[in-house]
Amino acid sequence: MSTGAHETARTPDFADVPEAPRSDDPALLARLGLALEDAGFRAERIAELLGTEAAEALARDQAVPALRVLRRLEAAAETAPSADRRLAVLVELLLLARPVGSGDLEAALPGIRVQDLEHLRLVEAAHGQVRSLVDLDVHQADDGFHLWIASDHSAFQRPGAPLRRDHVLGVGGASQTLVQITDPRPAAVALDLGTGCGVQSFHLLRRVDRVVATDLSERALAFARFNLVLNAQALRLDPWDLERRIELRQGSLLEPVAGESFDLVVSNPPFVITPRTPGEDASSRYTYRDGGREGDALVAELLGDLGSVLAPGGSAHLLGNWEIRAEDVERGGGSLERAWSRRVEGWIPAQLDAWVIQREIESPQAYAETWLRDASEHLEQQRWEKAYAAYLDDFEARGVAGVGFGWVRLDRPAAGRTSPVRRRLEHIGHPVQQPVGGVLAEAVRRELELERLGPAWEELHLEVPEHVTEERHGRPGAEDPAVILVRQGAGLQRTAVLTSAAAGLMGACDGELSVGQIVEALGMLLGWEAPAGQRSQEALDLVAQTRSLLVDGFLEPAAEDAAAEDRAGAVRA
Repeated sequence: MSTGAHETARTPDFADVPEAPRSDDPALLARLGLALEDAGFRAERIAELLGTEAAEALARDQAVPALRVLRRLEAAAETAPSADRRLAVLVELLLLARPVGSGDLEAALPGIRVQDLEHLRLVEAAHGQVRSLVDLDVHQADDGFHLWIASDHSAFQRPGAPLRRDHVLGVGGASQTLVQITDPRPAAVALDLGTGCGVQSFHLLRRVDRVVATDLSERALAFARFNLVLNAQALRLDPWDLERRIELRQGSLLEPVAGESFDLVVSNPPFVITPRTPGEDASSRYTYRDGGREGDALVAELLGDLGSVLAPGGSAHLLGNWEIRAEDVERGGGSLERAWSRRVEGWIPAQLDAWVIQREIESPQAYAETWLRDASEHLEQQRWEKAYAAYLDDFEARGVAGVGFGWVRLDRPAAGRTSPVRRRLEHIGHPVQQPVGGVLAEAVRRELELERLGPAWEELHLEVPEHVTEERHGRPGAEDPAVILVRQGAGLQRTAVLTSAAAGLMGACDGELSVGQIVEALGMLLGWEAPAGQRSQEALDLVAQTRSLLVDGFLEPAAEDAAAEDRAGAVRA
């Protein structure tokens, strides 16, 4: 039970960083994990304790509904179940960052003393009260994968105070989005660039043999190491020898891995556009979001350099911002949704395939407000107004009309591939059904497979997935519809406009006939004419649209063809 022998012959890198949790005692962290588990400190049990509404409010950083539940439990302490009382103490301390009594905490975590938690730099105690120093949150993926993740307190946990400049983020919307858009395939070695508290690495370790995780911040790497050791069992790690499967390295962007190559790269980089100020240095920046470059130069630099660490057949997945310049908007006919792509495409190396999906666009004003509030800078009016004006001056100096946010997938072609690089840059602003990483990967795989098959792809027999529906719109009484749409009920939830011929082809895709046979039959039915030995333009257009519908998932190989395709893929692998 004693924690007196915390020192080892050599303290591992990032195990004892000032003002960050310590991870130099794996045995103590193992005991802490068992105690948290025994107390029911898991997402489903917390939701049960608080109730749906209070738990959902807490997920939105609203503490009042949860506090009301906890106060009721406190008032009924003598009749409330012991398990509820124990869990309530942990929720109050670790999630709401409110002080609790030392005795209450030790009762909630039998076998763990307050001094143990102080040693780990999770809490500080004085006068019989314990205050948390970190946020220790529960993270549960859609498939039930469960972790405890330490990070710095967020703004709602320390109201009235701006975030520290070396703030370490917890699990947020952006980090979860990156998990959901990343290719879910297994890989030998992966890079988590800008790991923060380690969220991406935790998910990579479930399917990757070895991970290298980097960050500019030493504190971030200390948090990541603490989380790895605390969750070692769930992550299939040896807490005494993490380096067998994951290595933590400090440095900027790709510097720590120069000369190495990876099958899979993920990054939620510090892409937030931030006005530069004379004489600034790293200590004046919010390192979790500000890479110190002007405008969107960091994203441009990263996209330009990622190919240097991608192995043949490897892919990179990242989030990013980009400026949409007024001059590009004018050239794009006044549409911000069309104006962004040429500039972003210019950052991508010629040898890489790229798929960039812009998800949203913010005005310069809305962008400034979002990120000033993110760091709680709105709490001081003079500081807020000065920083807001600096943002607008900065955007105006470069002629920025809007800022795009989106997802990037880069692929290095496999050795021996001779087809041209593929580029797809599109705006998808409507809701999608996450996770879409597998959907994106399947679209890429299908496109490569169609290239491999050449004209023989028309021998495929196709079907319409169950989630795809058709809509027809027209004037009342009209013989034919004016518009025919097909919609996806899953994945990217796209909508495609069909010609009547394409609608006829999809209606015939029941696995019985090949694409070529259906096109030929439609040509005869509709009277398409062409010179001998050639196809009509209508047939060529239909084949092209069918190929796009197949790549985008409106059509899929029939069961027999899919099995044959899988067997062929296994042979090629």
